[in-house]
Amino acid sequence: MRARVAEKVENCIDSLTLSLSEKAKAFREAGESVVSFGTGEPDFTTPEYICDGAKAAIDAGHTKYDAVTGVAALRNAIAKKLREDNGLSYGMDEIIVNSGAKSSLSVALQTILNPGDEVIIPKPYWVSYTEMVKLAGGVPVVVDTDPENAFKMTAEQMKAAITDKTKAMMLNTPVNPTGVLYSREELQALADVAVAADILVIADEIYEEFVYDGNKMVSIASLGEAIKNNTILVNGFSKTYAMTGWRLGYAAAPADIIAGMKRIQGHTISHPSTITQYAGITALEEKGEVVNEIIRIFDERRRGMMARLDKISQLSYIYPQSTFYIFVDISQVIEDNRYGIASGYEFSQRLLNEQKVVTIPGEAFGVTEHIRLSFATSMEEIEEGFNRIEAFLASACPA
Repeated sequence: MRARVAEKVENCIDSLTLSLSEKAKAFREAGESVVSFGTGEPDFTTPEYICDGAKAAIDAGHTKYDAVTGVAALRNAIAKKLREDNGLSYGMDEIIVNSGAKSSLSVALQTILNPGDEVIIPKPYWVSYTEMVKLAGGVPVVVDTDPENAFKMTAEQMKAAITDKTKAMMLNTPVNPTGVLYSREELQALADVAVAADILVIADEIYEEFVYDGNKMVSIASLGEAIKNNTILVNGFSKTYAMTGWRLGYAAAPADIIAGMKRIQGHTISHPSTITQYAGITALEEKGEVVNEIIRIFDERRRGMMARLDKISQLSYIYPQSTFYIFVDISQVIEDNRYGIASGYEFSQRLLNEQKVVTIPGEAFGVTEHIRLSFATSMEEIEEGFNRIEAFLASACPA
C-alpha cells in the first residue's frame, strides 16, 4: 500500500519527553507522589478579570466570525502595548492575531520560506523550531554555541552559518531552555549581521515579562528601522497571563509579510476564537498588578531553586536572568563512571524511575549534558523535589 502520511510529516521527530510524560502519568495513576520540574506553563489559573472579560464577550454576543487578522480592538491594544512597552510603532496592517505564539511562528515560516531556504537556529533551541522549519519546506541550520557564553549565539557564529540559501534566523530571548537574556549590545551585533545579509529575524519574545534582577528585555526590532523592517516579532498571552489553554498569540511585521500570513490563515484556522480575543483585550487593558505579582512569586521560586542547586556539588547551572527555567549542567555526573549515566535523557529517566521527579533532558533542546528544570511550581514542591534529587545522587553513587 502507498504511504498515506507525507514524507515531511514522517521526517518530523516526536517529543523526546513523551515517554517520560507518559511514565509520570502512570506513576500518578498508581497513587505515587510525583514532583514535576518539567512544566512549560505557569501553575497559576488565568486571572479572574480575564475570565470575566471572556464571559462579558459571550453575553455581548461576540461569538461570530471576525477579521482573519484578528478583532480590530485587540490589534489596537497590541499596537498600544508594542508602542508603550517596546518602543515600536506598528499599523493595523502590520499585526495579525493567531492561535498562540506557536501558530504565529508556524504561519510566519510558511509565509517566507521557499523549498530549500535555510533558517539559522542557535542551539540549544526549543524543539518545535527545527520541525516547523522542515514542515514549511525549509532547512534548519543549527548553530553550536558556547556554554562559556551562556549558550548565546554571537555575531561571528551567525556570520559563519550564512550561505546564499539563508532566508531567516530564529531568535528567542528571553531564552527557553537556558533562562538567559540577550543584551542590547549582543542584539545590535546580530541585527547588524542580519541587515547586512538581508536576513529576516523571527523574534520569539513569549517570555518577555519573566525577567529578574532589574533586567528588561530588549526587542531586536526596536534597534532601528532597518532591523525592524527585517523582523517578524512574535509574542502571545500564554505565559504572561497564564492563558496557555486559551491559544492566543500575535505577530507584528512589515505589511507584505502580514498580508502573506493573512492568506495562509484565511485558508486554515480563519482566526482564533473571538471570545478568546476579547479576553485578550481585557488582559492588555486591565493588566494592573496581577502580572507583577506573578513575576514576584516566580522570582522567589527562582532564588529558592538556585539556593538548593548551589548545595549540590555535582551540578552547576547557567544563571537564569529570565523565563522560569534553569539549565543544569550534569557533565560531572556523566563523567563519573560510578553513576553509569551517559546522557541527559538517562539522567532524567533514572531520576523519574527511582525518585519520581520529572525533568526535561537536554536532548529535547539539542544538547546532551544538561537537563532543564522549571520553577513553575510551588516552593514546597521545589524543596521536596530537591530532597529527592539529593537522595538520587547519593544512592546512585554510594561513597
